[in-house]
Amino acid sequence: MNKRNFIKAMGLGGLALAKPALPALAAGTAKAAQSMEKMGVQHRVWINPNPKEKADELKKRYATYRKAGITDLFFEADSEVHFRAAQASGIKAHRWIWTMNRGEKELLASHPEWYAVNRKGESCSNHPPYVDYYRWLCPSKPEVVNYLKSQVEQALSKDYVDGIHLDYVRFCDVILPVNLWSHYGIDQSKELPEYDFCYCSDCRSAYKTTYGKDPLEIEHPDQSPSWRKFRYDRITHVVKNLAQVAKQHNKPISAAVFPTPEIAKRIVRQDWTNWPLNAVMPMIYHGFYRENITWIGDAVAEGVKTLHGAFPLYAGLYLPDFNNNYNDLREAVKLAVDNGAAGVSIFGSMTPEVLRVLAESV
Repeated sequence: MNKRNFIKAMGLGGLALAKPALPALAAGTAKAAQSMEKMGVQHRVWINPNPKEKADELKKRYATYRKAGITDLFFEADSEVHFRAAQASGIKAHRWIWTMNRGEKELLASHPEWYAVNRKGESCSNHPPYVDYYRWLCPSKPEVVNYLKSQVEQALSKDYVDGIHLDYVRFCDVILPVNLWSHYGIDQSKELPEYDFCYCSDCRSAYKTTYGKDPLEIEHPDQSPSWRKFRYDRITHVVKNLAQVAKQHNKPISAAVFPTPEIAKRIVRQDWTNWPLNAVMPMIYHGFYRENITWIGDAVAEGVKTLHGAFPLYAGLYLPDFNNNYNDLREAVKLAVDNGAAGVSIFGSMTPEVLRVLAESV
């Protein structure tokens, strides 16, 4: 299921051609900031490609994207015709993959032991939370890390793939955005055990080796700073391994993440400001959190400040939240850029009006 269908099912409605490459993580904050300044404002778009579309039609479409300042595209499926059409238009084409949320039937059947376990002892393999395709792998298992590395290796080995883009690189949402609580008839003002992951034997054993206690023996595990940090570090370990694969191919790695460092840590155990990336796209979908567009600038500022110039941030904007109000979209893009974003990353239909708004900002 692609991300558009995922968002619909959840009850809503969670890029650099022949220009300078994305700055390397270890370049140093001053050098990274200089590289970002030279790049200017650039935009990205998430796309679920239709393989039936023809190359000539795609080249014309992507040429209009490039004129609007869109320098990179994230494709949710491997469609060579789309990748090459984007490249022919001067746009870099990245393979966008689901990372920890993997519900392939073959994988579920062959390796149910790879899946995360909640605090009630239920596995995602046969008790998926919220929706049927929420099947989260456990990041503590070496077999899982190796499997994901092989997936990234397979994608980046193709000459028409310019980079890898990670999505769902986190634990399951222990708390959903407030806009979804009524949809599921739940109150998540506190962490509930059926949505709290992962308590499999591997995670518990690894935590106990370091901290001397099984997390299930902690009276209030949801309040334990060390148990939270352990899980941040599990996901970071996965990202580091995938980044090594990208480095071996000399191709950039980026990620779609939760909107701010604080929110990401609190509700999905995601410590993205400490990942070895080339760029990050926080999904600052203001409607999900019942916020107005002013919050987009606040979220960008928090992320940029915490990154300390390590790599550029592109503010993820969810077009349905704007209800075709292009003045609001224009203001959102301005808020993002004024607060330090290198550009925006768009999720939604790329209409001529949207392209005009983006073109005005570059």
